[in-house]
Amino acid sequence: MYGGDEVSAIVIDLGCHTCKAGYAGEDAPKAVFPSVVGLIEQTEAINDVKSEKENEHISDSKSTLKGFDSEKAKIKRKLYVGTQALGFRRDHMEVISPFKDGVITDWDIVDNIWAHAFRERLIIDPKELPMLLSEPTSNAPQHRERMAELMFENYNVPALFVAKNAVLTSFASGRATSLVVDSGGGSTTVAPVHDGYVLQKGVATSPIGGEFLTECMTKSLESKGIILKPRYSFKRKEVRPGDFQVVDLVFPNTTESYKLYSQKVIASDIKESVCRAPDTPYDEKAYANIPMTSYELPDGQ
Repeated sequence: MYGGDEVSAIVIDLGCHTCKAGYAGEDAPKAVFPSVVGLIEQTEAINDVKSEKENEHISDSKSTLKGFDSEKAKIKRKLYVGTQALGFRRDHMEVISPFKDGVITDWDIVDNIWAHAFRERLIIDPKELPMLLSEPTSNAPQHRERMAELMFENYNVPALFVAKNAVLTSFASGRATSLVVDSGGGSTTVAPVHDGYVLQKGVATSPIGGEFLTECMTKSLESKGIILKPRYSFKRKEVRPGDFQVVDLVFPNTTESYKLYSQKVIASDIKESVCRAPDTPYDEKAYANIPMTSYELPDGQ
């Protein structure tokens, strides 16, 4: 019923660094946005609860525990998903990832990322289209079951297929049998694929990925005395035509995680637009004559 070219399935590839979503059969995804979210824990007014407690006499420990639970339940999590949401600085907003060591640990965040992809980016009703989800090569069965449970119960999808990243990569290059080297944001995985199935015993994983290279870039710049100023921490004031002066702005309620995220965005852009991989084994003398490439930081450095 859902095979062939009659129905365009929705493909969602949720990685440690980026979430990509789009229609099956197209050359590129429709939506690409970070798979980290901004989190603000909001505490609702509990004055009504306290006034009720003053009028009541709590006699046993059970009712005390219930009162504690009601106070605890008043703390709500507000999540901001997508590039636009994270591009704005907000007081007390932490930047968190649903992944830890390549494994999903917070399904509430994953659910919000999927909802953002469906309703804000693709603008579709998930009830009307079948879904294809990608999963890590070494994904556990319980995580696969949880993915299916969320898709069927929260979004009522008509059909679902979960495929491993290595198998999808192999099929994308027109081969059912291959050796797939997948270097992503959080790790690099080498997986043998035979007739469309991953040979799990031959899978090798390294923690070195794009995020590691971005950290190396940041440390390299810091060692040379270059400080990456996040875009929210200053404004450029034009003193005279063509001459700008940087004025620092102070936001005391900015979290450390959001500051690091903003710096990583700049360092990642430097890495992607300026850095190159050598064609031959690295030799410092041979590469000393390569012309330098200029890059202007947001604050004018």
